[in-house]
Amino acid sequence: MFSQPSVFVKARILPQDPCRQGPQSQKGNQFMTLHIGCHLSASKGYLAMGKTARSIGADTFAFFTRNPRGSRAKAVDMADVEAFRDFWKDPAVPLVAHAPYTLNACSDREEVQDFARETIASDLQRMELIPGNYYNMHPGNHLGQGAEKGCERIADCLNAVLRPEQSTLLLLETMAGKGTEVGRTFEEMADLLSRIRLQDKVGVCLDTCHIWDGGYDIVHNLDGVLAAFDRVIGLDRLKAVHLNDSKNDLGAHKDRHEKIGAGKIGFPALSRVTCHPALRGLPFILETPNELAGYASEIGRLREAWKEG
Repeated sequence: MFSQPSVFVKARILPQDPCRQGPQSQKGNQFMTLHIGCHLSASKGYLAMGKTARSIGADTFAFFTRNPRGSRAKAVDMADVEAFRDFWKDPAVPLVAHAPYTLNACSDREEVQDFARETIASDLQRMELIPGNYYNMHPGNHLGQGAEKGCERIADCLNAVLRPEQSTLLLLETMAGKGTEVGRTFEEMADLLSRIRLQDKVGVCLDTCHIWDGGYDIVHNLDGVLAAFDRVIGLDRLKAVHLNDSKNDLGAHKDRHEKIGAGKIGFPALSRVTCHPALRGLPFILETPNELAGYASEIGRLREAWKEG
């Protein structure tokens, strides 16, 4: 999509070994290792997720806040929350919770908008039980109303639910451009972000499969893509990465995830994403079609490649 040559991307870049060095953060030196995990089942609670993550070599993870294809949220077990917080002490990077797929904040139906607003508000309240983490959502589908109207409706929803006192950062995910998805280009995402009043409560999650399927060539021009993101949105708004290979060719606009190295993006390109100085210190979340053993293997391979990078 972008033809400019490799450029120096300003955000998070430091001298000397750019793949391993970085400034100190409030949670310690988060730049000295690759922070990576995968999407885990929340059915057995927070503590079970934390233990599973550690068992496969992950230091972060993602989970659905409720049934991803429905509306019901599991009752909160405060003993489980406290046990998890005691177990998952001093995390290096945030967890990345995921909103259900059933949300569509820019629907043309009022009852669907109401459901999105009520669900996001409820989820953000529940996220405060594990403060300081991320809540990621797909922006929505404008259903023929146009991207501008879609951005307007999504922003109206978020402006109604975001609160100055919340510790959770809401992330909007980059999309592949399937159907009438909002967020298919960096420009659409920038337009949406600009409409939100509490700017310090929102950020972006970049999905490698989605932007590849959307036409951004991270295989041959990763620097150019990140430079474009910085120019249009700002790399300071990028807070997490969904690290996925794709079953599709560049620009297919289909959004079909593949295992790392088994798709059209490939292991070398995805490894370069994890090691890129502009992305150093971010949480990388795998959403590949895997079981736990497969995730453990991907995490191990990517960590090893990062060390060698």
